[in-house]
Amino acid sequence: MSRNKAAVLGSPIEHSLSPVLHRAAYRELGLADWSYDRFEVDEAALPAFLADLDAQWAGLSLTMPLKRAVIPLLDGISDTAAAVEAVNTVVLTEDGRRLGDNTDIPGIVAALHERGVDKVDSAAILGAGATASSALAALGRICSGEVTAYVRSDARAAEMRQWGERLGVTVRTADWALAAEALSAPLVIATTPAGTTDALATAVPARPGTLFDVLYDPWPTALAASWDERGGKVVGGLDLLVHQAVLQVEQMTGRAPGPLAAMRAAGEAALAAR
Repeated sequence: MSRNKAAVLGSPIEHSLSPVLHRAAYRELGLADWSYDRFEVDEAALPAFLADLDAQWAGLSLTMPLKRAVIPLLDGISDTAAAVEAVNTVVLTEDGRRLGDNTDIPGIVAALHERGVDKVDSAAILGAGATASSALAALGRICSGEVTAYVRSDARAAEMRQWGERLGVTVRTADWALAAEALSAPLVIATTPAGTTDALATAVPARPGTLFDVLYDPWPTALAASWDERGGKVVGGLDLLVHQAVLQVEQMTGRAPGPLAAMRAAGEAALAAR
């Protein structure tokens, strides 16, 4: 039986671009018999869903709230996934094992590399949470100095400092009320929900560095648009989504390199049609 089925799981899942990206990759790679679907699955339903998978399944993409819930259900996870206790990729092997990985972290690094950002001496993160921890792990690979995280509560601040200690990154925390100060950093990674950073758009400096805004819908955000107007480099959520999906396609299909350009074009077309 061929291993040619994959899907993205999460809740909510209806707006996921993953099917668009993965199907574009299959077309480009000539994998006409491969399928990629989406399934609404929450934490309670995840064990039964995994138990029902047959030998046709090659892999799964996971979004919230499943990235941590899946870990006890796996036979092993990569060091990258273990570093942030989050799995967004499950590869189902021919011998029946379930192996977890995190392609968000190398996806962030690859998206920045594509825009010519390979090393910075300091950085700022707007927000805290799962995406922020992945951003912090990525900065551990490219940032030689301090990372400042701008957060809304003492609990979030403590959490980010703990992640820094775990990942070997020097983290300073600051109150969200001072978030405009973040914009002078050579690299700013915004990990907050839609609308959260809109008020910062007027505070972008005259010569900004690089902004990585993980949102992709709506796009551009007010902050990204202002950043671009002032001549700064802007990396968006679609860049991250495509780069992490390329790595997923490679792991699930065994075909590398993944077709980055075709996947990005498909994602851009899908967003334009919304």
